[in-house]
Amino acid sequence: MNIRPEILAVPAYNFKEQEYQIKLDQNESPYDLPVLLKTEILEKFAQLSFNRYPELDAHSIKQNLARAKGYNPQNIVISGGSNILIQALVTAAAINKTVLTTTPNFSLYAMQAQIQADSLVEIPLEDNFDLPTDKLIAELDKSSGIFFMANPAAPTGNLFAKQDILALAKASAKNWLMVIDEAYHEFSDSDYSFLINDYEHIVSLRTMSKAYGLAGVRLGYGLMNAELAKEIQKLIIPFSISIFQEIVAEVILDSSEYLAARIAEIKSEHKRVYASLAKMPSISPYQSKTNFILFKVNDAASFYSKLLEQGVLIRRQDHLFNLENCLRVNIGSKEENNMFLAAV
Repeated sequence: MNIRPEILAVPAYNFKEQEYQIKLDQNESPYDLPVLLKTEILEKFAQLSFNRYPELDAHSIKQNLARAKGYNPQNIVISGGSNILIQALVTAAAINKTVLTTTPNFSLYAMQAQIQADSLVEIPLEDNFDLPTDKLIAELDKSSGIFFMANPAAPTGNLFAKQDILALAKASAKNWLMVIDEAYHEFSDSDYSFLINDYEHIVSLRTMSKAYGLAGVRLGYGLMNAELAKEIQKLIIPFSISIFQEIVAEVILDSSEYLAARIAEIKSEHKRVYASLAKMPSISPYQSKTNFILFKVNDAASFYSKLLEQGVLIRRQDHLFNLENCLRVNIGSKEENNMFLAAV
């Protein structure tokens, strides 16, 4: 096979399917779209011509996002999931250069670094999962490439200090792209997209898989300086957003009241589940501003197996750096959360 050695050396993304009664392992929304919205989507979809290509660069989704969120369409790049944008951003900024990030973190940053970049630098988070700001700035001062950070963080769920993020934005301005992955920002009331007005190297990465409940549709977007957006758009395959994705985005972005209600429900359930776990003597949950909770137990492997035997599927995290005996559960519906807590 004529395959680059870098590709052969990278392990495939591993996700083991399990049988379950309730699924709380992938940070998905517990709420499918209501029938009324699905019917509206399908009715609009049926009126379209399937024999014609979709829009070149998802222009209508940009316009709908601009209308719903107050963005400038020129600052938006649409992709089939934020993972596609991560790949494109590494291609844009890190070929023969460095991917810098913290650990533990979202595994795709490291995976794309191994495939495309010259080097990967992972700096461990400090105690309480704080940013190692001084160490990151030292690395930013001596090399170049792309710097990824997630805020709220994944898989830990915490928010980083604003002064640290601002210091890193300034330190990375000369030789780096800085990507703030804000996949969970709707649950945190945190939003760093304002930085694209101050810096031409900042990207705020968003997904519609979590708060919007559209994981199966595959839609993500990046907010960035207009000139940067022009360049990153070149790396998104033309006509790659389907007419179905366009229609779903149109309908869901017109349903702000529905979305706000669902987010409020998840945040309320998060508080309840966290409080219940915190009362259990053998469990130590970590505070988070996401739709999931990371927690520590005495033996993660046996705890996971015990829940799976009862049909409750959560996610082991004990293989990750500094997360010994940790697991992660995403917030489900009230009924699902009750089943989880009963199983625990």
